[in-house]
Formats: sequence, C-alpha cells, structure tokens
Amino acid sequence: MSQYQIAVVVGSLRRDSYNCRLATAVSRLAPSNFLFSQVQIGDLPLYNQDDDSRPADSVSRLKSEISAAQGLLFVTPEYNRSLPGVLKNAIDHASRPYGQNAWAGKPAGVLGASIGAIGTAMAQQHLRNILAYLDVPTLGQPEAFVHVKEGLFDEAGNIGEGSRQFLQNWVDRYVAWVKQHNDR
Repeated sequence: MSQYQIAVVVGSLRRDSYNCRLATAVSRLAPSNFLFSQVQIGDLPLYNQDDDSRPADSVSRLKSEISAAQGLLFVTPEYNRSLPGVLKNAIDHASRPYGQNAWAGKPAGVLGASIGAIGTAMAQQHLRNILAYLDVPTLGQPEAFVHVKEGLFDEAGNIGEGSRQFLQNWVDRYVAWVKQHNDR
C-alpha cells in the first residue's frame, strides 16, 4: 500500500487542547505516505439507540471517515481517571448499530497528554479495554503517557528536543503496526 489514511480521534474539544497539539506534532514524525486527518466528534448528538435507523449526518460522516481509514490514532486527555464523555460518545456512535462496527479490524495507537504526573494512564487503559471489545487491534508497546511541561512543544508546534526521540520511537512502532495490519 502506498498511502495510509489515518483517522485521528482527539478526545478533547478545548480550543488550545494539549492533545490536539500532540496529535498534530506526532503526525509530523510519521513518513510522508501516512496522511493524518482529525475526525470531528464535537458535533455528534448523544448516542441514543432509537436513532440507529436514522443517524444524524454527523454520525454518518464519522462512520464514513473511520471506514475509509487504514489506521486509527486516539489522542485523549484524562477526565476523572477515565476517558472524556465526548470520546466515548464517538466510539459508541461508530460501533452501532450492532453488527455495523466501523472500528473493527482497524489498527490503532493510543496516546495522551496531561499536566498530571501520571499523564493519561487511566484514560488510556479504559480506552484500551473498550477497543479490545470492539475488535480494534491496538499497539501495546511502547506506551506513551505524555507529561505536559515546558519544552514539550517547540516554537513551531513540533515535539521539543527532550521528548522527540521517545515519541519518534513510538511513531515508528505505530507505523510498523499499521503496515503489518494492512499489508497482509
């Protein structure tokens, strides 16, 4: 496969989100044949099974973008030791109705950034449990619980020198993971 479309799902709606910045900066570490596109999740209605037969346009768009991707990148903050509701809502929408799971089989990577000392360890673990149920093969190692501190991003919004090698290693493993699951 010459090009890989990667659907990026950021679990934060905040305008200057660390996780949105991380998603953008990490995508710059990937080879040029990996094309990262952030999917919009802030306009999704709350999931209601009654709407499965007539989904909102935003839900149809989300499922279409996920279906067209060769890989997934989840970048999430941690809220109250778990993943944000907006992310769980997007996951629920794209996995329903039963039997029409757009996430299934898509290789994924999970990252997250936080000002807290443990990064997003709990949110990532909860997300990994959900993805396992949804049949999403998820990169297990290396894990990346990014602690947001001075120097994480440089002036241009790239990963700063102190974290670049660690995150480049993560991206290299992620790229190999996506290729492994698509080039069978």
